Amino acid sequence: MLIPIFAFVVVFLLIGSAGLLLLYREAMLQRIADVINPQPKPKTLLGTIQQAGLSVSVVVEHFERVLPKSQAEVSVVEQRLIRAGFRSEQTVKIFYGTKVLSPIVLCIVALVTGLADMSPFFVYGIALVLGFLGPDFWLGRVIKSRQAKIRRGLPDVLDLLIICIEAGLSLDQATARTSQELTKAQPELCDELSLVVLEQRAGRPRSEAWKHLAERTDVEVVRNLVSMLVQSEQFGTSIAKTLRTHSDTLRTKRVQQVEEAAAKTTIKLGFPAGAVHLPRTVSGHAGTGGHHDVGVVQGFVALS
Repeated sequence: MLIPIFAFVVVFLLIGSAGLLLLYREAMLQRIADVINPQPKPKTLLGTIQQAGLSVSVVVEHFERVLPKSQAEVSVVEQRLIRAGFRSEQTVKIFYGTKVLSPIVLCIVALVTGLADMSPFFVYGIALVLGFLGPDFWLGRVIKSRQAKIRRGLPDVLDLLIICIEAGLSLDQATARTSQELTKAQPELCDELSLVVLEQRAGRPRSEAWKHLAERTDVEVVRNLVSMLVQSEQFGTSIAKTLRTHSDTLRTKRVQQVEEAAAKTTIKLGFPAGAVHLPRTVSGHAGTGGHHDVGVVQGFVALS
């Protein structure tokens, strides 16, 4: 009885293998040909842009040696770049190279457009100052924008963390799952959570990994969350309840901020509205008074 069954299974496997070979034969041959005789892939627009960006970054890196800098200043710039989401080793060199190239480019633009003919000393001075300080202002705006996105997306991330923990996952597993599920909705915060997961997998304690998250982001609500998680782990309280309380607090604070901004709008619009309507009101009153004076003068003329 077992021999016919065994023979049937063997024949079935052979037929299935033959069918797979016939169906995927062209794909297998193409892969083998690519390995044996690799050919250059056709260039796309995205690949060309990326290659051009790499070439420009390599050129910019050489200019950073011109600018004198201390180790303390470099560490501060590295921290700011990390808060902005730039963690590559070459970003510091590119940043300092940009601070050197930007004034030169602005001076060339002023020379070509003829702005320097009016007041060369003033125009070139403004170009040098703007070119040197421009990258710092741009980096500050990027940091603020990223922190605002992290602040807005934290309640949604906490909700998914709560769902995962209540479903039976540990905090580490819930963090990893959340960083994968919300990558498109909250890319900045999920990027930071993925770093937390990688640090924990590398052997770093959970509390230190979360504290590094607070230092990288430099967001007050994230610092409060990290302190609550560390205390919850130390005292053995429920992490799900802690996260739910913090999420509700963040949403309440967001509603209060919106209401405060709406209340300030009326006061802020008072001066512009008065500035717009004041000339019209004054001209209207002046016109009415002028017509009255003209009528009085005409009456005296008629009497005389």
